[in-house]
Amino acid sequence: MRDPAGAHRLCRFTNASPPGGPERAGPAPAVRDREEQGPPGRGTLSGVCHGTLGELYQGPLRAGADPDIAVVSFPVNLHSWVYFTPGAAAGPPQPPPLGEKAVAAARLFLEHYGLTLPPGEWSAHSDLRVGVGMASSTADIVATLRCLFHVFSLPCDMDVVLGILGAIERADSVFLDEFALHLSGRHRVVRRLGTDVGFHTAFVTEPGTVDTHAVTGRLLEHYRRRGEEYERCLTDLLKGFASGDPAAVARAATVSATLSQGVLPKTAFGSLLAHRERFGADGIFVAHTGCLIGYLFTRRPDADLKSELSAFFHSLGHQCSFAQGGYG
Repeated sequence: MRDPAGAHRLCRFTNASPPGGPERAGPAPAVRDREEQGPPGRGTLSGVCHGTLGELYQGPLRAGADPDIAVVSFPVNLHSWVYFTPGAAAGPPQPPPLGEKAVAAARLFLEHYGLTLPPGEWSAHSDLRVGVGMASSTADIVATLRCLFHVFSLPCDMDVVLGILGAIERADSVFLDEFALHLSGRHRVVRRLGTDVGFHTAFVTEPGTVDTHAVTGRLLEHYRRRGEEYERCLTDLLKGFASGDPAAVARAATVSATLSQGVLPKTAFGSLLAHRERFGADGIFVAHTGCLIGYLFTRRPDADLKSELSAFFHSLGHQCSFAQGGYG
């Protein structure tokens, strides 16, 4: 389990051969050469992936009796890092400090390419809190895969990344460096939404965690009941992205957050909505299946506004954080 404070982690991992599984065709000669020789004489290699501040939209792709869960994740300038330093390490081998899902991703990567990881040291670091809606596990998986592509000097293959994600978990679109409308369960990008929109945020994390798998049935039933409202919300959101209008995107995100109150409510939502105009916020965002909630600003809050926001959130019992989300 990751240290919530994002402490740096280091360990030795000297026996990374993939476990038994379905037999695969041998790697192409160029890949086999890498397997036999190991990585060239280089130092530490790294993979990095950003996380999210929940979603600007989560709901059905379209109204209907059998909805897909569609998301427009809200990328944030906070990251997971994974490092591998080739070279024999003293002492007994230990499991890498990457979390079970990232370890599974590494195993599937090695199985897919028919490779064996050489001796070396793994380490990892993350800004992302676990279980609150920041896509921490998906970011760990993607950072691990990007690191492995670098270790073996392979081009990053998005089909491989998506295939491994699909074998492990429902995922956010953190493997892209742009906004996207994404079917999280099917691991399919419906529409790329570009990098024209960005926000400044003030947000808090409410207590607790949410098990996304456990609440999926409740979400789908809620989407069936409110399908037409979600469809209008998504239409407005996509229009905002198409026109590069962050204020329109923020309004649609507020509608999506409001609809989310009907199934996974946030305690602070009513207070944030009531005081939105007071602070000049353009909208409200939430982690729909997490614990984050906050304000969207199209302009950077100055020091006085940050002080007011901090005092407001403190009065609700929360420590306020500020971060830049999106692009733009």
